[in-house]
Amino acid sequence: MPPTEQAVTGRRPPHATGPGQRTDLLHEPRRTDCPWCGSTRLSTRLTTTDLLQHRSGTFVLDRCDDCAHHFQNPRLTPQGLDFYCRDLHDGLGPAAAERILGARHSPRRHRAAADALLRFGEPESWLDVGTGRALFPAVAKEEHPYIAFDGLDAGAVVELAVADGHIEEGHRGTLPELAPRLAGRYDALSMFHHLEHTPDPRAELRAARTVLRPGGHLLIETADPESRCAALLGRWWVAHLQPQHLHLIPLRNLHRELEDLGYTVIAAERRAAHVPHDLTAALLLALGRCLPAAGAPRSAVRSSALRRALRALLPRAAAPAVAAARGIDHLLAPAARRTRFANAYRIIARRDPDDASGSGGGGGG
Repeated sequence: MPPTEQAVTGRRPPHATGPGQRTDLLHEPRRTDCPWCGSTRLSTRLTTTDLLQHRSGTFVLDRCDDCAHHFQNPRLTPQGLDFYCRDLHDGLGPAAAERILGARHSPRRHRAAADALLRFGEPESWLDVGTGRALFPAVAKEEHPYIAFDGLDAGAVVELAVADGHIEEGHRGTLPELAPRLAGRYDALSMFHHLEHTPDPRAELRAARTVLRPGGHLLIETADPESRCAALLGRWWVAHLQPQHLHLIPLRNLHRELEDLGYTVIAAERRAAHVPHDLTAALLLALGRCLPAAGAPRSAVRSSALRRALRALLPRAAAPAVAAARGIDHLLAPAARRTRFANAYRIIARRDPDDASGSGGGGGG
């Protein structure tokens, strides 16, 4: 039976999926070539379920054997992205999401990221893309009150960020859609773990170049699919995060693409971008899989008095293990940052003048 319009557009309650839902409305046809380089030499990296929101479905992450690009295959359609990811965009996702991913948002990390870009100049205006609740601008503006911070996000949460005073102006939509209206408006643009979520990362980079003034700087932090933690933890590596992550781009691929698009890469490193949370996040994902939280979708086992009691007791019982995992993550962080166990990387690139731009790269998302 075909799904109702509500099931496709996501206008049903957040966790309702509906039996018999047609996956052809949620997934594009499976690709036989790499969306980054066009190679047909593909291999399956992993097959997994939704470990964060526990919605029904199975998702595949493929790897290109030529350029090492990782991508969801088959990829979600726009309807599928809305169905699976809208709550997270709107800040309405499960509390577990913040617990698992919150390590990315420490004030110390945000201050360090801002300082990394400011070594190359002092912008007057800064756009944070994929800003969510605008936690980065909120922290950075405390240290740099002379910079006007704006935010852009696809979800309604960006409007709340304006109301909270975290940013001066909020733009709701995607960067490629809004770039013509924002052309040449900003001296700096940041993307923190944003490219992983986009259907076409190249379009995001082109749009960023449109929005930046000549000589402006682009700061990107993104997950590193070549991290050894990815192979070690498999589906439990949080950066694999299906179905939210559509692309995972190796550092060398992004470096080359930026240069082709008319940027000059002035800094590239893994050390500063590493987030010490791999073991902690893996344990939390596993605990969530064993016992979904209250309000989980109907794919979870029906609640009972015993199950409710277990749900209340399990977090307390697991607390020592979670604390131990967090301690190990931080203990290993200095070594991880200096090795291929680093789980992310940072690139800072300068937008060259238009007459110095390259061919614009090839391929698509």
